[in-house]
Amino acid sequence: MTTERGAPLQTADRVLQVLLAFSHDREEWGVTDLAAEFGWDKSVSQRLLASLAHRGFLVSDPVTRRYRLGPAVWHMATAWERHSGMAGLVRPTLRELAAAAGVTALFAVPDGVHMRCVESADGAAGPLRAYRLADELYPAHAGATSRAYFGMLTPGARAALLYGRPMARFSTLTVTDEAELEQRMSRVPQDGHAYSQGEYDPATAGLAVPVVVRGQPVGSLSLVGPHDRLDGPREDLLAPLREAAAALAELLTPRRPPRAATGRRTPAAGKPTPGTD
Repeated sequence: MTTERGAPLQTADRVLQVLLAFSHDREEWGVTDLAAEFGWDKSVSQRLLASLAHRGFLVSDPVTRRYRLGPAVWHMATAWERHSGMAGLVRPTLRELAAAAGVTALFAVPDGVHMRCVESADGAAGPLRAYRLADELYPAHAGATSRAYFGMLTPGARAALLYGRPMARFSTLTVTDEAELEQRMSRVPQDGHAYSQGEYDPATAGLAVPVVVRGQPVGSLSLVGPHDRLDGPREDLLAPLREAAAALAELLTPRRPPRAATGRRTPAAGKPTPGTD
């Protein structure tokens, strides 16, 4: 335990640092490289990894002896989502955006070759549907909500995921030609947004921006409503949309200790104590 008032217990904080070290860019860790990353003694790294593996938070490859996230993480994520964890987290931001824009605001995350609505909030224009939008699926090839996310993937990842499979036509404006779709997708990183009219629902238009956490797209934030309320990617709509997307990215970003000048992360609290826990 540290003596600094308000500082976290060292062991508990180190456990959390280990879990937060796993990411899209780093899916596995070994004892030596984890110790080097945080400036710990290898015995400390070994004990932390072994304890987390014992409780199912990590699993160890018997050949490489490297660790990946385990089933306990999945169980916790499922419990959080089942009790509206993410929906509750983003709801205040969506309500504020919907009130400012006057149309429905929705946050969606990838679900295979679709985007799944996590939560939505209605503006002055009224509800988009007669039912709640939560858990509604939007196809990857139709509409701004999907394009804002899938357009941020690398061309190779996008091609492997989307192309070479049947694409349903929802209206006369739905794009099903792969070359044309790829052209539209590839503009998203440069434009910073996606706009659509009647591609998925003939009666609605959508304006969406990607939600990016630590350089990786995690979802999209959209404004959806009647054509006369969303007649193009207007700056008076894009400005609050971008601001809300940045707020969501901040909410969804895990807190990690800053890296030290040596490239290692700073110790959990106070002075480093190699070989102790």
